[in-house]
Amino acid sequence: MIRPFSESAEVECRSCSLPLQRTITDFGADDSFGRGATAKLKEHYGIEVPATVIRAVTEKHGEAMLQLQQQEPGELPDRPGVAVLIAEADGCMIPVVEIVEPVAAEPPVDRRKCRKVDWKEGRLSLVHEPGSVTPIFGATMGTVDEVGEQLVRSAIRAGAGSQTRIHGVGDGAAWITNQMDLRFGTQATYLVDFFHLCEYISAAAEVVAGKDKESWMEEKKGWLKDNRWPDVLKSLQAHVEGEKVLDKDAPVRVCCRYIANHCNFLDYKSALAAGLPIGSGEVESGHRHVIQIRLKIAGAWWKVANAAKMLALRVTRANGDWEKYWAKAA
Repeated sequence: MIRPFSESAEVECRSCSLPLQRTITDFGADDSFGRGATAKLKEHYGIEVPATVIRAVTEKHGEAMLQLQQQEPGELPDRPGVAVLIAEADGCMIPVVEIVEPVAAEPPVDRRKCRKVDWKEGRLSLVHEPGSVTPIFGATMGTVDEVGEQLVRSAIRAGAGSQTRIHGVGDGAAWITNQMDLRFGTQATYLVDFFHLCEYISAAAEVVAGKDKESWMEEKKGWLKDNRWPDVLKSLQAHVEGEKVLDKDAPVRVCCRYIANHCNFLDYKSALAAGLPIGSGEVESGHRHVIQIRLKIAGAWWKVANAAKMLALRVTRANGDWEKYWAKAA
């Protein structure tokens, strides 16, 4: 059948033109497919598009963005690179759903009863030069190795080379420290987030200092910033709870163990002298505006594969790659 208008407008019957797909993806990236995106299309363009179409189009382009991100170089280039980069990584829980697919030989069942809801960690990373307010993000629903790969890709985009010093900051989780060491080796140093450590100190202060908690805390913070963590440990030793006391009731023991286990990552004095951050609040803030604002809206439960596509889409926007992607898609 000949369709003169379709040919002149460069559209196909029962499909969406690329400009419409871009608009749909734009709305789908920020709002729910069912109420938010459909309402915006209706309000701004007078177009009624089913939520199923909006979801399909948005996830299609999210998957394409994910594939492009995975094709970026994954090894530090043979160049000196910028002097210093700040790298952070952290995880947050995302609501996921698993649907058991029906078996052909069995009688049909109510699909709503085949849903299993759970939470899965989505991991966010960022890299940027000191003083920069435009970090390069990476996000994944996958393994810790994927986080490490994304850290390297982000570092390359931020200007890393063979002589770049990587200043890592985070909550001290083993998967983060291991990836920093594996991916950057001796080029990287790592700090436990100072404010995360202070939460342990604060809990212990309730037992050790009582009413003088605030002044005691300020003194110990000063010691930590001067790399006097052994003195902090010594001040806690006399108050350590007995072995039979459960961890939940033993804040001093838990604090001592945390400091001892992370003593290689407490060089706050050098970081402060170099003007580098000792807290990982930037990546924690990134969770809110890159991941949570879309993937944790009320009522949203994601298949893991679809959550990964949406993370890729959100990262594309956050990294300023939106225009470049659509230029390639045209």
